[in-house]
Amino acid sequence: MFTFDEEQEVFEIGGVTLGGQPGEHPTAMVGSIFYKGDSILDDPQTGEFDEEAAREAIREVERLSERTGNPAILDVIGDSPQALKKHVDFVAEETDLPMFMDGPTPTIRSEAAKHVGEIGIQDRVIYNSIESSTKEVEIEIEAIQNAGIETAVLLSIDTQNLTLQGRFDALEKNLEVAEEAGIENAMVDPAVIDIPDAGFAAKAIYEIKDRYGIPAGCSPHNEVVRWEMADPMSGDSRQLRQAVANASIIFMGADFNLYGTIHSAPEMYEVVSMADAYVGYGAQMGERRRPSSDHPLFSIFRKGDS
Repeated sequence: MFTFDEEQEVFEIGGVTLGGQPGEHPTAMVGSIFYKGDSILDDPQTGEFDEEAAREAIREVERLSERTGNPAILDVIGDSPQALKKHVDFVAEETDLPMFMDGPTPTIRSEAAKHVGEIGIQDRVIYNSIESSTKEVEIEIEAIQNAGIETAVLLSIDTQNLTLQGRFDALEKNLEVAEEAGIENAMVDPAVIDIPDAGFAAKAIYEIKDRYGIPAGCSPHNEVVRWEMADPMSGDSRQLRQAVANASIIFMGADFNLYGTIHSAPEMYEVVSMADAYVGYGAQMGERRRPSSDHPLFSIFRKGDS
């Protein structure tokens, strides 16, 4: 295992610890719910959904988190302001887990941020995401400030420059926006945008943490989704490829993993908890860095849980 040169930022939101050196803390698992195409979602625009199915999906994630030691965060999505607010309200009532507040446009996110401030759950919300190149970024800055949201994902990629330097440059701009918005806790997503990109995104995570010390992660599942669109695969093949893609960022020091649909949680918790356990053991044996007591190393191997 290895140790990053830069001192690592560590913060807590909703009981979930993010950041640190490899093996110190378990990787946070971020599962998406209420996305367009989600089997439990009836109407993406109004936000109507099957409450019982959503409730059971959340309970399953909580059970998996307790069993493996990997903390859970919910990526709560809405395709309209009305939908996102409805979904945020449900999750806030149903669980104490922290949540990404995720919408496809700045307008949707900004209106939902205002709602979050009004109902007083800003200390559990992670704004997803800040991107300095967005034309409406000033609207988002004002919304985040007024809501009192202090944690955000910084989507740090320049589609005109996909190199590491392009991601660093995008991150520098995002950090300026985050500071203006009053963000105290930043999480960096260097983005997975192409079929073979998970490996390079893992490298970007390593470099970002080594240079800036900021918690980082990404969504490796995006690679496999795009891959299948170009070349349909069997269920077994899809699952194996998802396992490799999602494990790859863990070995490079990722703090959070946007693993895709919440309904794939049983498989993805198995993958990431095992990868985490290997990293934790490597850190303990190679760096003399003992993992936290809730680390999967102790759940997966010491208790014989699988």
